[in-house]
Amino acid sequence: VQLQASGGGLVQAGGSLRLSCAASRRTTSNNGVGWFRRTPGKDREFVAAISWNGGTTKYADSVKDRFTISRDNTENTMFLQMNSLKPEDTAVYYCGVSRGAYGSNWSADYIYWGQGTQVTVSS
Repeated sequence: VQLQASGGGLVQAGGSLRLSCAASRRTTSNNGVGWFRRTPGKDREFVAAISWNGGTTKYADSVKDRFTISRDNTENTMFLQMNSLKPEDTAVYYCGVSRGAYGSNWSADYIYWGQGTQVTVSS
């Protein structure tokens, strides 16, 4: 399975971006998916995850009420809507497919990763 992430860019604080991640195969519709992010010198950090049918979501405390994860299984695509962006949200964002049906906040549970898309929030 190949994942192609897109939608990153440069935005001012308070602005919004929508990340997309397209999967090459339909098999991902049975798996939970999620978004992580990484900044230089730090480990990959959990951002959000969603279950196979979209019925269950989870978020890191730092993004709760600002970010929304969703998926469209008919298009094999997941999304991360990011609102009220802050400079500390600056990172490379990665999409991933979880081993199980429910998205995990642990990166070791993910079996496929996208290439990452840079998000930069200026103050």
